[in-house]
Amino acid sequence: MAATHSRLGAVLALSTVLLGGAVYAAAEPVTTRPVVARPVVARIDATRASAAVTPYAYGMFIEPIGGLMNRALWAELLDDRKFYFPVVAEGKDPPQPLSVEGKPALVNRKWRPIGDEAAVTMDRAQPYVGAQSVRVAVDAAAPHGFGQGGLGVAQGREYVGHIVANGTPGTVLTVALAWGPGAGDRQTVTLPPLTAEWQSLDFAFKPGADTADARFEVTGAGTGFFRVGTVTLMPADNVDGWRADTIAVLKSLHSGFWRLPGGNFLSNWDWHQALGPRDRRPPVYDYAWSAMQPNDLGMDEYMALTRLLGVDPYVTVNAGLGDAHSAAEEVEYLNGPATSEWGAKRAANGHPEPYGVRYWNIGNEPYGWWQIGRTSLDYFMIKHREFAAAMRAVDPTITLIGSGAMPDQMHPRDAKENASLESIQAKFGTENDWTGGLLAKAWGDFDGLSEHWYDTVEKRPDAPPADELMEFARAPANQVRMKAEEWAIYQRRFPAMAQKPIFLSIDEYAYIGAGTKPTLKLALAYSMVMQEMLRHSDFIRMSAFTFGISTLDVTPAGATLNATGQVFKLYGERFGAGVIPVAVTGDAPPPDPKFAVGYDHPQVKSGSPTHPLDIVAGLSPDRRSLRVAVVNATFQPQPLSLAVQGAKADGAGRVWRLSGPDLDAQNKVGAAPQVTIIEAPAPSLRGPLTVPALSTSIYEFPIRMGGPARVAGQ
Repeated sequence: MAATHSRLGAVLALSTVLLGGAVYAAAEPVTTRPVVARPVVARIDATRASAAVTPYAYGMFIEPIGGLMNRALWAELLDDRKFYFPVVAEGKDPPQPLSVEGKPALVNRKWRPIGDEAAVTMDRAQPYVGAQSVRVAVDAAAPHGFGQGGLGVAQGREYVGHIVANGTPGTVLTVALAWGPGAGDRQTVTLPPLTAEWQSLDFAFKPGADTADARFEVTGAGTGFFRVGTVTLMPADNVDGWRADTIAVLKSLHSGFWRLPGGNFLSNWDWHQALGPRDRRPPVYDYAWSAMQPNDLGMDEYMALTRLLGVDPYVTVNAGLGDAHSAAEEVEYLNGPATSEWGAKRAANGHPEPYGVRYWNIGNEPYGWWQIGRTSLDYFMIKHREFAAAMRAVDPTITLIGSGAMPDQMHPRDAKENASLESIQAKFGTENDWTGGLLAKAWGDFDGLSEHWYDTVEKRPDAPPADELMEFARAPANQVRMKAEEWAIYQRRFPAMAQKPIFLSIDEYAYIGAGTKPTLKLALAYSMVMQEMLRHSDFIRMSAFTFGISTLDVTPAGATLNATGQVFKLYGERFGAGVIPVAVTGDAPPPDPKFAVGYDHPQVKSGSPTHPLDIVAGLSPDRRSLRVAVVNATFQPQPLSLAVQGAKADGAGRVWRLSGPDLDAQNKVGAAPQVTIIEAPAPSLRGPLTVPALSTSIYEFPIRMGGPARVAGQ
């Protein structure tokens, strides 16, 4: 057992933890008389193997919630670049509706008049794109125009853009970028004189300072008027509209696939409207999030993103307000030959070769009261089957994933429940069991089933620090364990699952709420999530983390992997595709979960029977090495003994260890990373192991299969 903590007079002290040759300080409550912990014993049976880890075990999910993708992944700096909203003075903006969930609108940065606000009006008679363009009456006595503030720019970085405008012939426009209040803190570009026809005029800037509050301005001089249909501003090094620096960092994760588009916005988005030249695509309103989207991100842009990242695309089709015919057209656009109707349209847009998208998801959370187009289970089963038939008629090779939801996720809007296996039994086979509904009523019309979960941080204000840390770290993994327990119930209820194996795709998940900054503490929790999914590789074949950019710290100056990103990097590289999970047993089962104030926490016990350590093991694809992943979410180093059956040690090992100086450690752009992965030598399986506090370690030992049981550290 680990050293106990005094319940009276415990003090916060700094202990040093030797980690791969580096010394870190970790805050922990300590006693004046430390107790030597007994070794944790893990028994690994290399002959009891599960299905190999797929290339899709550590995927990512993204959706354009408001400006979520802009400036972090998509390179556009300007909001509302096609003037969906009118250009009016502050305080005169029209109200935006609440979202479907009743949440306030997501507010874009607004364009504001420069000079006489009465000179700026909206032209709805002959707009360039969408419902309106901006019209400005010019005056030789003073500049008139409009501008937008709050832009993040980096010193010395080049930004390029263009403006589509027309007006009274001879009218001259100037565009400016200001990065400070002084006269010298701006760059102004005078554009060629306007004509009566719409024309695209290019410009470029190079700011002289870093700022998060730069301002872009458009003004005109002369007589008459000018109109602007659209304007754009991006870093010059963007790649097909995507931020090059962000892409480079995300590519290092080797995620396998990205699910995109997806999410609530999808259920009232028409993919047809986001084809062709981006300047000509009308902006749209997303009623799921109550936000405007410029519609710059369409299927061609998403396919470009997956190509740049080196991952496979996983596409969700609109089964909210959408229909089976439109979904079939989308399959043909992405996968059809250039001789097909929609394949020809793709070729005309500059992409003659089919994209060959394999994985397709029918609908996003159609069971949810928050979802646009939400239907009953029975009605959606009809809809799902129609979608499946239409999509497979276009491309019979696609892999279809149905939108499931297990009973622990399904409850009325205001219900408060910490589900247990006992409490959900009555829900199986009812409207509160969409996964079971698909299995019972749409068998043969899907290859896999999706599941989404979000766990909210529990409040435990009076818990001892050691208990609070352990509960925080293992709580989200309980969501995965609950899915595994329910999957076993489905296997008993539907014997056909044994004859035609189907798989589970956990393609949205995240730990949310206060206390989920991307710190070392959060990294320990996500490490446990990874390990719980690895324990069930026989049927959890895909997962997609919400959101892909949540693995990064991003500023206008650059991007770096945050602590969460380091978790995905560690497991993707050291416990990735082809690794074969093997059985791990022990004599220390995890304790029951402890709740304080909060709901939606499943009452199951995730983790390995090696408490307080969480351990998974696997064979390398060539079966010549054993990999052992260990999460130590405690404040003490933990001695570990490994008893290995079915394999024999064959030399010293290596360890890749994720840790940092304390639980609040973070990685920030422009600063030395605090949460790092350090590679170091490790003893052979015959030697003792000590797992440092506050760490996730993946050991790799050379082995020869077929040896007797070998106990290390005893």
